[in-house]
Amino acid sequence: MSFLSFYRTNICIQDTMDWWRLHISRKEGCRQRCSNVATSWGEPPLQKNCSPKHGLKIYRRNPHAFSPMLEDGVGGAPPRSLTLGSDMVLNRKEIGKFSQKDAMAYGEFNAYLDKLASAAQPLLDAPPVDIIGLTSGSLRTRITAAKTLMPLVKCGLKLGKNIPDFYEIVTAPIMKILNQWFESEPLKATLATDAVIGAMTSPYNPGSGYVLLHHVMGELEKEKGSWGYVEGGMGGVSNAIASSARSHGASIFTEKDVQEILVGPDGVAKGVVLKDGSEIHSKLVLSNATPYVTFKKLTPQASLSPEFIKAIDQFDYTSPVTKINVAVDKLPNFLAAPSPDGKPGPHHQCSIHLNCESVEVLETAYKESINGKYSTRPMLEMTIPSVLDPTLAPPGAHVVSFFTQFTPYYLEGKEWTDQDKEAYADLVFDWVEQYAPGFKSSVVGRDILTPPDLERIFGLTGGNIFHGSMSLDQLYLARPLPCLSNYRTPIKGLYLCGSGCHPGGGVMGSPGWNAALAVMADMKRS
Repeated sequence: MSFLSFYRTNICIQDTMDWWRLHISRKEGCRQRCSNVATSWGEPPLQKNCSPKHGLKIYRRNPHAFSPMLEDGVGGAPPRSLTLGSDMVLNRKEIGKFSQKDAMAYGEFNAYLDKLASAAQPLLDAPPVDIIGLTSGSLRTRITAAKTLMPLVKCGLKLGKNIPDFYEIVTAPIMKILNQWFESEPLKATLATDAVIGAMTSPYNPGSGYVLLHHVMGELEKEKGSWGYVEGGMGGVSNAIASSARSHGASIFTEKDVQEILVGPDGVAKGVVLKDGSEIHSKLVLSNATPYVTFKKLTPQASLSPEFIKAIDQFDYTSPVTKINVAVDKLPNFLAAPSPDGKPGPHHQCSIHLNCESVEVLETAYKESINGKYSTRPMLEMTIPSVLDPTLAPPGAHVVSFFTQFTPYYLEGKEWTDQDKEAYADLVFDWVEQYAPGFKSSVVGRDILTPPDLERIFGLTGGNIFHGSMSLDQLYLARPLPCLSNYRTPIKGLYLCGSGCHPGGGVMGSPGWNAALAVMADMKRS
């Protein structure tokens, strides 16, 4: 939206809630409620439209990952831990505690991932190939559509002889890749978490390699795979986008529930109807909701074919995530890296991986969930953004965010009750307590969001944080459907711009950027 406003297009944004943009929302006392870290694919989306002049400040995290070992500590020795960051010398030292062979291989592995991610960049910051335009229509249409091949050509040229490597990591189970490179379980498990985070999948399932690549493609300050905390909470991204859009003439209205997308007798989108009955008329409508919400809840069903509706119903939104936000009155103190003075150490600013001692621990957690139960030893990704951002909590206190997996949408075929949610959170905290004694007594408040809660509160169908699973059958030309991959819909004038489109989820703005490119191309043609 901010990008479109650069082109003197009148923009009116309607939002359901009293904080704008659902997924990167703000709530008093809990400013990291859903997403908790930000990245960018590169120059276009966030960096152009969320510059510091619009109030955006991101605290870059280094080191990136901290994995304490629970089963260590034999004979009175402190348990070991694995810390990874941008300093390759320190990385080798850390990995060498578990395997000297892996320590020497890690730098080469990082370079391998960086090359693949860099080559894929052109595919992410542009709409997918226009198959329909290339195969039908006038000569002029085909010539125009041929331009959409350029990102694919650039990617292929950058990959060169590494094309087979790219194909392998996109399609293979991540464990096939990691087992080729490494032998130590703590390193493989830590890396594997990025292959399953937000995904109801196993590290041994085909396609999990792409999920890892998706997460390392982002960058901050030119560093691939780097993530950061937004000052004031993730709502700071929303505020910066809003400031940028308003500076170019956009109007933003919050607490405005959209009841329906207006579609005229000619099958063209005319605007939206709000729940209070008022109508907002426009030449174009862009939906940042999930494809399911857009087409099943907001679009008049008579305007869509039965075949199209059936296809929308087949899009997978399965989610393994329960998000738990916590306020604590003291900093967690880990046995593997003690902080007796209560002051943050480098490991406190990372993604802290608990229950990641081995890949088998992750696999067991996954298998329990697909049988309708929550994991008894869940995979926990813990972040403490207040370590870097002092605006989030009073002195001495902190906010802690947990992405926990694996939890099903229905618990043994039934809906989650409040008692179920509390029992699960208690289980999570029991595990944290083993790594950081005293954590449970430091908790002063918690906010538990199961997959149904994420759906109800944030409009995330199925509770899926990516607006749809990032599985091989739901990527690139097939995201969310082949007929929707160019962000255009069967309703002329209605576009999709959310993470249900290519290139998928993450706080980086690329789907909206690409949708804006499609809108601008259509406006020029008309």
